Amino acid sequence: MFETKYKYNPKTLTYERVEISVKKRVLTGFSFVATGLVFAAIFILFFYVGSHNEKKLLRENEQLVFQYNLLNKRVDQLTAVLDDIQKRDDDIYRTIFEAEPIAKNIRKAGIGGVNRHKNLEGYDNSDIVITSTKKLDQLAKQLYVQSTSFDEVFELAKEKEKMLASIPAIQPISNKDLARMASGYGYRIHPIYKTRKMHSGMDFTAPTGTEIYATGNGIIKEVERSRRGFGNHVVIDHGFGYQTIYAHMSTFNVRVGQKIKRGEIIGYVGNTGTSTAPHLHYEVHKNGQAVNPISFYFNDLTPKEYDAMIELSAAANQSFD
Repeated sequence: MFETKYKYNPKTLTYERVEISVKKRVLTGFSFVATGLVFAAIFILFFYVGSHNEKKLLRENEQLVFQYNLLNKRVDQLTAVLDDIQKRDDDIYRTIFEAEPIAKNIRKAGIGGVNRHKNLEGYDNSDIVITSTKKLDQLAKQLYVQSTSFDEVFELAKEKEKMLASIPAIQPISNKDLARMASGYGYRIHPIYKTRKMHSGMDFTAPTGTEIYATGNGIIKEVERSRRGFGNHVVIDHGFGYQTIYAHMSTFNVRVGQKIKRGEIIGYVGNTGTSTAPHLHYEVHKNGQAVNPISFYFNDLTPKEYDAMIELSAAANQSFD
């Protein structure tokens, strides 16, 4: 521990041994011990704290992986719920409002472009983090598409309400007892030419002056006076591809361009044009084609009355025009 030291004495011209005192020896030995203890303490502290922090990080990492797995399961559950909502949207809501289902490639399309998850690569658990992020991105996109679909369905619902009010859905004259149902839609014997001819509407017998009602909301498209064909007649444009024709009228109660609501009086029964007796010839057109008006009397007939109306209209009798 202690090296022997010598000191030159110029008087004797010799080297003399330097004696170290006991006190100095003790102090020097103590300094060596103290230094060793300090280094030992630093080593122990570093080893203990480092090991403790490492274990703590490992525990936190395990907990993080566990939570990511739980998150993935919850995302899968939410995706299953969203799939059910999407199916209901396509098969029920959009069908009710006559809208095309949303294409699967739009609902399920991924998020393209550059690598959106590059910043998540290079870590021990990058795979599970990237998988979770991709699932959340996909779920967010599907939710956006579904939200947009519901916005569209909401607008369609408002339009549907307007459409239901516009579709011709009542009889054009008061006929609860069905006694005025004279001739139906289909091939009938023409009253003048006595030949079998397509009758594109329904005839309702009634005294001249009987009130005629608009069968749905719309705008008066035509008000025409004539001595031939339909005679004095009115055409209502209901929108949504529907038009109705009221023929052989005596007088009118409307003008072209006037807005009309279902049940309002538009004129009165007459015997004008090619007609053999006072009656109303009534037609319903859908997208420019005449259709059977009997399909639209669902607002003011009971099921029993509706069945009776079908039976009466099917009779192959002679029409009135």
